[in-house]
Amino acid sequence: MSTPTVLQRLRTFMAKRVYPNESRYFAELQAGSTRWTQPGIMEELKSRAQAEELWNLFLPDREYGAGLSNREYAPLCELMGTSPIAPEVFNCNAPDTGNMEVLARYGTEAQKARWLEPLLEGRIRSGFAMTEPGVGSSDATNISATIERDGDHYVLNGRKWWTTGAMHPHTQVIVFMGKSSPDAPKHLQQSMILVPVREPGVTIVRPLSVFGYDDAPFGHCEIEFRNVRVPKENMILGEGRGFEVAQGRLGPGRLHHCLRLLGLAERTLRMMCLRVRDRVTFGKPLAQQGVVREWIAQSRIEIDQTRHLVYDAAQQLDDHGNKHAATVIAMSKVAAPRMAQRVVDRAIQAFGAEGLLDDTGFSHAWISARALRIADGPDEVHLGSIAKAELAKYDA
Repeated sequence: MSTPTVLQRLRTFMAKRVYPNESRYFAELQAGSTRWTQPGIMEELKSRAQAEELWNLFLPDREYGAGLSNREYAPLCELMGTSPIAPEVFNCNAPDTGNMEVLARYGTEAQKARWLEPLLEGRIRSGFAMTEPGVGSSDATNISATIERDGDHYVLNGRKWWTTGAMHPHTQVIVFMGKSSPDAPKHLQQSMILVPVREPGVTIVRPLSVFGYDDAPFGHCEIEFRNVRVPKENMILGEGRGFEVAQGRLGPGRLHHCLRLLGLAERTLRMMCLRVRDRVTFGKPLAQQGVVREWIAQSRIEIDQTRHLVYDAAQQLDDHGNKHAATVIAMSKVAAPRMAQRVVDRAIQAFGAEGLLDDTGFSHAWISARALRIADGPDEVHLGSIAKAELAKYDA
């Protein structure tokens, strides 16, 4: 099936099913016995999306997903980004997408049967535990959590935080990154291993909030791993290959974040345009104020500039792989959150006091963009790698 056909079907589903049920989703979440309860409407929407084959669209492997390339998936991912609930509806939400890609690419048959299949079906959720408190985790060689072999098991110790999804009632497994070979070369010391979230010794210390938002029912958690024993069969790809797995995971995942931010910015700009046509100050609509028109024009320019950059990164990823596309992916990862922040900030200003309320969704949209300037690598790390690649052109 062609991408335009899938895009049209997705757009229709969003208009008929997703946007009208956003308020119901958050109302059900608020009315639950705890913040960590899955709203029933989400399961209804997931069932409908799966029935209409709008499911696992991110996976390029036809055995598991839609078989679309990164460039073909780009407009679909962008469209999902226009709604805070859409990615989960279509089983295309982080961190599950990255974890499913890891299992599809590197998992053993037993790992796929136990974890990948139920993830593909949307029956369970997952988490990814890499970042640690007190450690500059943008340099993964700093990670101090340990993975030690003990007969037919590995023993895990360490404290992680910002593990997205750990509070979700359907989360059953966490991908844990730790140091397994401290005496090996620097980039062969780390491993990734699958940890059942209810394994003895796994303790969720607390859910973390971002500027007051808890992102329920997924959450971002601080987790303690104390003498957690998992069978050796849970090791992903092999000891010392954690960096290899991470590089395979991060390329598409970073682009997905950027694409969703494009969708978020597009919806924000639309809301701003509709608002300023109706809001009257000093005798005329805001849309006739020169500064407001400048905000709108600047937002359109920045969104379209960023889209060209991110879509080019997706094409390069398809054509040449992660290593070749690394620089343009880094450029996208810096540009997209900054762009989205600026667009949302202008919309808040255009809405006035109303823009500060959760009713508009702008506050959470701004926070989402701001957080992504740190998540999956801070701006400074990406800027450093971009500059290094640029300077290398003049080495001769």
